[in-house]
Amino acid sequence: MAVAGAGAFGRNHLRVLRELETAGLGVALAAAVEPDPARAAETAARFAIPVFPSVQELLAAGRGANLALAAAVVAVPTIHHFAVAAALLDAGLDLLVEKPLAASLEEADDLVERAERAGRILQPGHLERFNPAVLAIEPRLRRPMFFEAHRLSVFTPRSLDVDVVLDLMIHDLDIVLAFTRSPVREVRAVGLPVVSPRVDIANVRVEFDSGCVANFTASRVSTERVRKLRFFEPRQYVSIDYARQDLLVIRVDGSVPAEIAAAAAAGKIDAATLAKLAGAGQAGSAGPAPGLSFAKPEVSPGEPLRLEIESFLDSVRTRRPPRVTARQGREALKLALEIQAAMASHAHRAGIEDFFNPGA
Repeated sequence: MAVAGAGAFGRNHLRVLRELETAGLGVALAAAVEPDPARAAETAARFAIPVFPSVQELLAAGRGANLALAAAVVAVPTIHHFAVAAALLDAGLDLLVEKPLAASLEEADDLVERAERAGRILQPGHLERFNPAVLAIEPRLRRPMFFEAHRLSVFTPRSLDVDVVLDLMIHDLDIVLAFTRSPVREVRAVGLPVVSPRVDIANVRVEFDSGCVANFTASRVSTERVRKLRFFEPRQYVSIDYARQDLLVIRVDGSVPAEIAAAAAAGKIDAATLAKLAGAGQAGSAGPAPGLSFAKPEVSPGEPLRLEIESFLDSVRTRRPPRVTARQGREALKLALEIQAAMASHAHRAGIEDFFNPGA
């Protein structure tokens, strides 16, 4: 395998691939692509691999006898995803492409069609699908009807080629799309730039044809780091802490007061209220609050990136579709772009276009 892009996240891919190679798991880190000379020299020295300044030079070397490639990771800036991924697909490689799949829907569609036409594996890097807490809750899903997602980060200069929706929120968009399995009916959104030319903080409400509603908040200018998803199903509330890989399930049974049971069944009781009830039930020695039961399903710990790469390698070997398909990556991008359009529309209505520039 090769890794295109040795920046902040590309280095993580390089590290994990070398760990898998060292563990004898049937993969070899063979090369990298990095146009920045200093970063290229650092990568070559650390991993003892050839580092090429361009994909074209990587592929030229691959046509020789000394560098036979089967697959690659694309971890370049989003604006370059299409050019790099298209060249690698056309060269016959299977790809793991960091999220978002591409910078536009047209580019994503092109990549999907290229991969399908050539019979190549094309997996978008939606990392949270491989979070152990997500893996643990998926078999227990009933019918999610209300989501609250919070993804907050302190400011860093990385990934400023995209706004906070494509940088952070897209993780939660992908998870909710996978859990709801329903077309989007309506999108309402507000977003503001704070320290960069693009939107740095956004709040979004999405309604699905199924009647499910999801609220998303994402910020890359927070004073704390939060990665949480809470959702309600009929008679069940689930809380996921991505960072801690922690899972809490609260169930409502027949002995709970009728008004609370009805609200929970309809997905209308808010997270703060149910969490308060949960806390009340756990605080005393008398056991759970009447009508509520608490469960902490077992979560097998693991590094999501390693699990993602191992899953990708399994698809490469078996030719089975990846856990996260290219078309799912395309749908997450589609929703993200709809959110960008809704934010722009809100900015126009609010008269704040002068400092709102989602595509800067």
